[in-house]
Amino acid sequence: MFFNKKVEVATDENKINEILSRGVEDVFVKDDLISKLKSGKQLRIKLGVDPTSPNIHLGRAVVIRKLRDFQKLGHKVIFLIGDFTALIGDPSDKLDKRPMLTEQKIKENLKTYKEQVGKIIDLKNVEFKFNSQWLSKLNFKEVAELAETFSVSQMTGRRNFKDRLDNSVEVSLREFLYPLMQGYDSVVLKSDIEIGGFDQLFNLKAGRIIQKHFGMKEQDVLTVQMLEGTDGRKMSSSWGNIVAINDFPNDMYGKIMALRDELIDKYFLLCTDVSTEEINIINEEIKNGKNPKEAKMRLAREIVTIYHSKKDAESAEKNWVETFSKGGVPDDVEVLKFKEGKGLIDVLVENKVVESRGEFRRLINGGGIKKTDGTQIKDPNILAENDTYKIGKRRFVKLELE
Repeated sequence: MFFNKKVEVATDENKINEILSRGVEDVFVKDDLISKLKSGKQLRIKLGVDPTSPNIHLGRAVVIRKLRDFQKLGHKVIFLIGDFTALIGDPSDKLDKRPMLTEQKIKENLKTYKEQVGKIIDLKNVEFKFNSQWLSKLNFKEVAELAETFSVSQMTGRRNFKDRLDNSVEVSLREFLYPLMQGYDSVVLKSDIEIGGFDQLFNLKAGRIIQKHFGMKEQDVLTVQMLEGTDGRKMSSSWGNIVAINDFPNDMYGKIMALRDELIDKYFLLCTDVSTEEINIINEEIKNGKNPKEAKMRLAREIVTIYHSKKDAESAEKNWVETFSKGGVPDDVEVLKFKEGKGLIDVLVENKVVESRGEFRRLINGGGIKKTDGTQIKDPNILAENDTYKIGKRRFVKLELE
């Protein structure tokens, strides 16, 4: 059973308006939500995240930052880890069937989730829940009761399902179950508000339908805008265009500096605490001919400071200027020890400089691994040497023989 303790809940109109407008795509039902927020009652704010990858990126952080804003007002935030729903796979905005994850893979992905989330919200005032605690216990009769709340036409009318069916792309019955489970989460957690990305709107509204079925007051729904990746497409780990919140400061700074100019405004809005008034000034200056590089450097400093520190941001900026503006090597280049006779591929994969042997070979084939004297590494079986290597566009590592 859950109890709403008497706490100080802020009802400042300006703060409420900021929460319901900045980076927000849609609010449903807005009048009801405003009334709730002004009532002074502590609300239960739910956010569910499926651990489909080990890294939380800036795109996912947008909605976690919104959760933080509700937390600052004094509301009870529930961070739901979808360790069971991740097994099924969220079909939202997917062009084809999402593969089911294994329990082992989900456990691996979860290892540092709390640590990463703690970079954004106050962990001392969070209810952490895992939906396997109740979804894994549902029997077939209970699943059938949930299924009764939706019609086949409602499911096939969902935009991404309809697009796939129109193009003869298979839709699994398993995928129909996902919004039912997410909706049931809202019943168990007694959520007053659920937040998520705007591609989640169908699933979030399912929570209202299923809460009503169980005789509960329906939750209100808030969706945030989508953040594009560094290449302008949707930010996705599978596309390699992410900025992870646990990236090293130099990598994080460099990725932001590689951002498309037209995304500077949106990144300031969704990823930083810079005021909208100041963002508008920055935009006007760029429109009037100011070099966007300066704004991007400010943006990179802000983001590195949020997830690391001001000192790390200043150091990352210095290294970026030395490395990319002057063609040098960072002062604090990462040092890796290796044993004689060890392959370069083994050293880089074992130290997670590259994610896999396949990625190493793709970098080799694309000319993406070089020594700092400009020598391009072409042989995937080459042995490691005492030298400094440039990996991809931004990362440098120095190898030293043990």
